[in-house]
Amino acid sequence: MTVAHLLRRSPSAPVMLSVLVTLLIGVSLVGLLRPLAATTMAGAAGCALATVRLFQLTATGGRERRARHRRRAATLLNVAVTVVGLTVAVLPVAPTSRRAEVVATGLGAATLACAIGLLLLPGHSRLTPRARCRRGVDVLGLGTALLFAGWVLVPPGPVPPVVRVVTVVGAGGLAGLLVSAMADRRRRPGAARCRVGVAAVLLGLADLVVLLAYRAPEAALLTATPLLVGGALLTAAGMARVAAGDPADPAGAPSAWPRVTAPAVVATVAAAGHLVFVDGFTPTEVLLGLAVIPSLVTRELISTTDSRRWAGRLAAREAYFRTLVSGGRDLIVVLDDGLRVQWLSAAGERWFGLCQDEVCGLPLADLLHPEDAPVVLARLAARPDDGAPPLVARMRTGDGGWREIESTVSDQRAVPEVAAVVLHVRDVGDRRRLERELRRVAATDPLTGLANRQELLRVLGERGGPPGALLLVDVHVPGPTQDGPGPAVDGDALLVTTARRLRDVVGPRDLVARLSGEEFAVVTDAGSVPAYALGERLLAALTEPCPVPTGMARLRVAVGLAELTGTGPQDVLRQADLARRRAVQLGRNRIEWYDACLEEQLVRRLDLERELPGAAARGELDLVYQPVLALADRRPAGIEALLRWRSPVLGTVLPAELLPVAEDLGLLGELGRWVLDRACRQLADWSTGGRELWLAVNLTLAELLAPDLVPRVAAVLAGHGVPAERLVLEIAESRLGADLPTVVARLAGLRSMGVRTALDSFQAEHASLAQLRRLPIDLLKVQPRPVGPDEDARPLIDVVVGLGERLGVTVVMAELESEPEVDRATRAGCRYGQGFALARPATAERVEAYFEEFPTTSR
Repeated sequence: MTVAHLLRRSPSAPVMLSVLVTLLIGVSLVGLLRPLAATTMAGAAGCALATVRLFQLTATGGRERRARHRRRAATLLNVAVTVVGLTVAVLPVAPTSRRAEVVATGLGAATLACAIGLLLLPGHSRLTPRARCRRGVDVLGLGTALLFAGWVLVPPGPVPPVVRVVTVVGAGGLAGLLVSAMADRRRRPGAARCRVGVAAVLLGLADLVVLLAYRAPEAALLTATPLLVGGALLTAAGMARVAAGDPADPAGAPSAWPRVTAPAVVATVAAAGHLVFVDGFTPTEVLLGLAVIPSLVTRELISTTDSRRWAGRLAAREAYFRTLVSGGRDLIVVLDDGLRVQWLSAAGERWFGLCQDEVCGLPLADLLHPEDAPVVLARLAARPDDGAPPLVARMRTGDGGWREIESTVSDQRAVPEVAAVVLHVRDVGDRRRLERELRRVAATDPLTGLANRQELLRVLGERGGPPGALLLVDVHVPGPTQDGPGPAVDGDALLVTTARRLRDVVGPRDLVARLSGEEFAVVTDAGSVPAYALGERLLAALTEPCPVPTGMARLRVAVGLAELTGTGPQDVLRQADLARRRAVQLGRNRIEWYDACLEEQLVRRLDLERELPGAAARGELDLVYQPVLALADRRPAGIEALLRWRSPVLGTVLPAELLPVAEDLGLLGELGRWVLDRACRQLADWSTGGRELWLAVNLTLAELLAPDLVPRVAAVLAGHGVPAERLVLEIAESRLGADLPTVVARLAGLRSMGVRTALDSFQAEHASLAQLRRLPIDLLKVQPRPVGPDEDARPLIDVVVGLGERLGVTVVMAELESEPEVDRATRAGCRYGQGFALARPATAERVEAYFEEFPTTSR
């Protein structure tokens, strides 16, 4: 296995090669190995390793143009290094007299391949005419110095032609490579390394040419070994960096002084060495030495001209930026590492009234408001980056006032040229005041000046600390279009009065908001019991009469109360709204708490309101029938039709839950017409079987007061062929209301056409007994409560029964749930009874089957 193969396989091949070269040089110096052999072996090994690495680079890369150029450059440099290795390798077998020509030939071939390969390296930039002139002067100066050095350092006497050619051409080539490498060592460090490596390899070959041409001692050949090995490895390393993209060195632009001083140093060292070893200069050497001076002078003149031009540009740029800074409205403050003011822009005196002479040297804290200074200083001490949010604070002005400012921080303490913290300060007082005003307007109700819904939700969302309560206040304001009694009023004026009364009652820390037209909210920190007391005070204050132009108006108020227990703003608002709706349903002028049961009831109510419209058209309504029995013989005398809603979503809904929803939705008329029509149709079917029973149908007060009730009932009876005396229309006593004359007129109208009337849920009280004389009714349905376990109530029932017999009214004891209750009703003289103890409500088919048990029926 070859040495190059071993070096290629090792991860530290350059280190091993360096050790090998050192050993070969050491062995040759002690006489164990010929210097020529050591030079040949070391140079060949170094070139072999470089060749392997360059060959690997020729096989990698894409198909784009830059990649093709890199591969071609690597191929040509590989050829050049191979030529150098072969040249060194054939030296031991070449004739002694021809060795200089062999090396010179190899030097020429390698130079040609290297020149083309370096020109193909990517990343070349076009030079301006001035830059080309500067580059040419640098090459001329360094080339002249190298030529002078090579000329004076060769041995005295006749100079072999090959040495003269190598010296002249080599000086120019080395100068070009070294100047280009120094110019590109920051921007293209990989290409610069390639040039330095090529220069070292070519210098090593030139050294061999000179030594062999002068037949120098063989030990002198070892001086070319480091140049050959190091140059080949450096060329391969530079090409590897170029293949990786040749990233630029971030250290900045290269310095110009090496290109200025290098020619002088080379010429001076060469002249000093010549004086030491030769003692004297020939005219040619003097002329060559003097030829270095013009290029140095020219380069110095170019540098001076460049410096002046750059100084002029910097001065113009400084004046330009100074004009921008001084004319800007923003204030620029430069602080030292101790956060003391170093410099202040002209905007400080123009806009803030701060004179630079008075402010410079003061700590920044002296210019900031005492409440804002700790936060700002802490941010600056933490060395914020450029992406940090602006600093917001208040800055002192020259007249002793304060301005709201917003500052962006540029921390330049790590930059040696600046070493300061730069603040860009902007006066944002007007903008902040406008923002605060806009926020206030956006969060305020324009009519009442209270907070609006958005502000309420924001406060509820940001609220922390102890739990409180939310009171939702619904105010019913009478308006000019209202049909009810009361004067016409200005609704806006009453809303303003309501807002003032709310603010007068609540505490200083409570928030009052207007959510919608007649809906207000109060957020309080008080607990549940004090919040309820606050609601009572609000209710009392709002229900006080309000003066209006035409008199006094009274507001009807409903208050919903929900505790703030950490739920979201929308949730607590929904809970309070559910409680408010419950208070509205129960008649207003009251406070209702929120609880989970209430929510279930209200959700149930919402479901009923959603599903009830169209229930009759969908066939979801149904009637059940409960027989009314004669207590003497327990035979059916009549039947009461009871409404049921068979909802596929909600199940069976009873009238107690159904009718209030229908009343709110305005569906009572539709339901009443359906019940009357269906009941009369069923009564007609039963009449065909020979059963003479009366059928009772319940009416609401709204149905009873309807102007078309009497003709509508007559039309239904005629349509189904039912005798009028077979129909009984019931009205609950609790629903009679204050409009008693109209009720009497409607009942009388029904009786005039033969329809019997009944008073349901009669209470045996003094007012009811007095009212009984005025009502034209045929049946009186009494609740079983007076016939309860308290035997003292029996004489009152006896009075009701006796009064009914005297007035010609039949008494029906309803809701009999047990046999003892049936017995008491019988002893009291009641003729008819109704309840679960006698017969349960059932469908028409089951009731008809029940009638089959009684061959005859009577009214």
